[in-house]
Amino acid sequence: MNHRAIFLDKDGTVVVNVPYNVNPELIELMPGVIDGLLQLQAAGFMLIMISNQAGLAHGYFTERQLMAAQRRLESILAEPGISLRGFFYCPHHPQGSVAELGRACECRKPSPGLIKRAALEHGIDLAESWFIGDILDDVEAGNRAGCKTVLVDSGTETGKPMMGMRRPHFKCSNMNEAVDFILAQERTFPTVSR
Repeated sequence: MNHRAIFLDKDGTVVVNVPYNVNPELIELMPGVIDGLLQLQAAGFMLIMISNQAGLAHGYFTERQLMAAQRRLESILAEPGISLRGFFYCPHHPQGSVAELGRACECRKPSPGLIKRAALEHGIDLAESWFIGDILDDVEAGNRAGCKTVLVDSGTETGKPMMGMRRPHFKCSNMNEAVDFILAQERTFPTVSR
């Protein structure tokens, strides 16, 4: 059975972006995230996080520290009943100072490698899935994987052209608008069999 998923960028989309943060105490959800993710989950979507974590390649933090922060995020989301089905992250960066991680790869967004891996592991139909992110690298990764895409534009991408693979299916200013759009599409163009 093929499942539908919402792929979510982490920093700037689900949590307030504190650069290279792995301190569990500093994790704060973006406005509308709890209500939005509850609605998407209720609509039958798996929730999967896809994140570039270049701080690993730069030696700013360890994988253990990253996992502690992620466990804290999952705990915060679990309180109202939100279940993340996966956390897929890229530890690489071409200019990274950690030898084994300082390289180009197929998993760093805007490449779609992590999305495709998650789809394979969870039996996800990418054409029936969405990627929600706050930068155009998220949009490009989602589009290249075959998903529909939403840009939650917080002003990060001001002046950058949205064209080709970097054009989202929908652009909005917050998570509530993103969720309303996705659910409206579901009502307008329902999938025949799920």
